[in-house]
Amino acid sequence: MCEVAEKLSATPTKMMQEDWAPLRKLGFNDEALLEVGHVVGIFNYLTRLADGFGLLVDSAVQEAARTGVALKRRSIGGKAADGPHSGTG
Repeated sequence: MCEVAEKLSATPTKMMQEDWAPLRKLGFNDEALLEVGHVVGIFNYLTRLADGFGLLVDSAVQEAARTGVALKRRSIGGKAADGPHSGTG
């Protein structure tokens, strides 16, 4: 899947039917392949927007990337929050 995402991101006009074949062999149907394309496209869109606005990654995310330790969800009133935020905000 990473190879498909990389090619779809870097050279989308060069995507061919055979590029999707490895995912089809794993059982991905047209709808699943479309979902892969949507996820790749949305990720690229959001990354470009963040870059365009000069947004920076916060220190908790940088630490998680450096150490490999996952972020913890914040708790609100003793219950875990719905968002994927760190506990130190």
